[in-house]
Amino acid sequence: MVLPQAWREWFKTQDIMETLELLMRTDLSQFDVSALSQHERGEESVEKTPREQSSPPPGLLQYIRDVRMHLLKRDLAAAEDSSPQALARHVAVGMNVKKIHEVSHFARFIDKLTANIADSQDRRITHLVDFGSGQNYLGRALASRPYDKHVVAIESRPHNIEGAKFYDVTAKLAVKEQVLRNKKEYRAEMEAANKKASFKRKTALQIHEDADKFIAHIESGRAIVQPFVEGRGSIQYVEHRIEDGNLESVIKQIVPNLDTAAKAYANSVGTQQLDPLLKGKPLTADRDTELRLMVISLHSCGNLVHHGIRSLLQNPSVQSVALVGCCYNLMTERLGPASYKLPTLRPNHPRLVETSTACDPHGFPMSDRLCNYKTSNKEEGIRLNITARMMAVQAPQNWGEKDSEAFFKRHFFRALLQRIFLDYGVVDAPKVDDDNGSGQKNSTGNSGTQPLIIGSLRKSCYDSFTSYVRGAIAKLSTQDSERGVLIQQRLSSVGDADIQDYEHRYQERKKELSIMWSLMAFSAGVIEAVVVVDRYLFLKEQPEVRAAWVEPVFEYTQSPRNLVVVGVKR
Repeated sequence: MVLPQAWREWFKTQDIMETLELLMRTDLSQFDVSALSQHERGEESVEKTPREQSSPPPGLLQYIRDVRMHLLKRDLAAAEDSSPQALARHVAVGMNVKKIHEVSHFARFIDKLTANIADSQDRRITHLVDFGSGQNYLGRALASRPYDKHVVAIESRPHNIEGAKFYDVTAKLAVKEQVLRNKKEYRAEMEAANKKASFKRKTALQIHEDADKFIAHIESGRAIVQPFVEGRGSIQYVEHRIEDGNLESVIKQIVPNLDTAAKAYANSVGTQQLDPLLKGKPLTADRDTELRLMVISLHSCGNLVHHGIRSLLQNPSVQSVALVGCCYNLMTERLGPASYKLPTLRPNHPRLVETSTACDPHGFPMSDRLCNYKTSNKEEGIRLNITARMMAVQAPQNWGEKDSEAFFKRHFFRALLQRIFLDYGVVDAPKVDDDNGSGQKNSTGNSGTQPLIIGSLRKSCYDSFTSYVRGAIAKLSTQDSERGVLIQQRLSSVGDADIQDYEHRYQERKKELSIMWSLMAFSAGVIEAVVVVDRYLFLKEQPEVRAAWVEPVFEYTQSPRNLVVVGVKR
């Protein structure tokens, strides 16, 4: 039995929204303190008053109190609660309401942090390095007025960089590329190309009529630079896949000003071509100041935050970090092999089996404190399995009645469909000796226990359980080439009446499932706290780090992953 009997009996009398209210928001001081004290001493009262009978069990109240005690503060400080300066419309293009909230608040935070570092250490941050910039919404805001920062946007996907450059033009941070052609010559070339059926376009330097607006973008290695104007912000894109904290290859590409960019380009195309454009202006490329970088990131997935934190230690020019993480389910595990919800549900390919049993030095936990922590069962180190990490990205405090109902319905439908799969022989019951998420496999590689991943379905599929089953079977039959035929064969005899009978028989389990999900999501706030504190502890353990702290930078209701981890070098 997972839950105590007293809890189960009490939950039967409560609506699920009342349960969520108790877990998340109810003031526990209103309940009988003596009952809690008796529970702590192991002295349960035999005879209960009517008030005690309607109150939550003392053990449940104690559990809620213990969980809340270990949660991190998520409310913005009073000084930070005021709305930041609104983003200009041409800067906010492409952002939804949530993204505008995140970018505007985090940009203000970064601006204040850089100013504080400059005042306290007399070391001005020269560039902000954005880990995983994506469409570069944050970098664009920081490079624009009133912040005017120099941003280096690191992104591994070329199409994201191209999309970001398009938005840069809209935000007036880049000049739209102009192509000047001699129309007669161009027409003649095109006609010749049509005749020969092959035409190779010659590359040429594309120039602006005004030399002062020279170069809309310059390619230096794989770095793409937007125009530099003295006293204004700038953006530089670097296509790079981040696999650790070493940024040497990125730092080599950072261009401190336009003259350096021009020299880099001149080395590739020849200075003779550039002379008419610069009208005799010298190509000076001296770095009058050394690079002093701050690594920033807005909602970096998985280990990317770990790489960003380690960049503070592995690169002399990185002076500070300010990172907001998310997607804890994508973190790897440092102290053991990758865990699974059920140890038998894992890839069967020999190479994948081999890699899945390896430990990842970049994974969780980062700090020595958590790596060497002695647990109650005498194990060394704190481990978080995949289920715990997946639940840590939930935001139960934001669950309303309508979205909660839809959320619980989806999980009930999926669990009930799995019951049908099991009964009709589509899947086998997992043979697991202990389901502790340790990752130990108890079946052979040919057990056929690969998970059936359905993913998202059309909205109409959630109108009823019958619609859901039909939609899921249709999707699996067409997308799962290996087991599509098996699914069709085994479930061909299942009629609508059979599906409705399953829903009727297991209807009471929906509430039980909803309660378990609510308890797991509520408890997983502690998991998120452990992950964030581990990153903080890692920074505090490093002698090179002068200061480290964690604080909320967004409204939790707008963006639940709202904790920034800050580290400043000595």
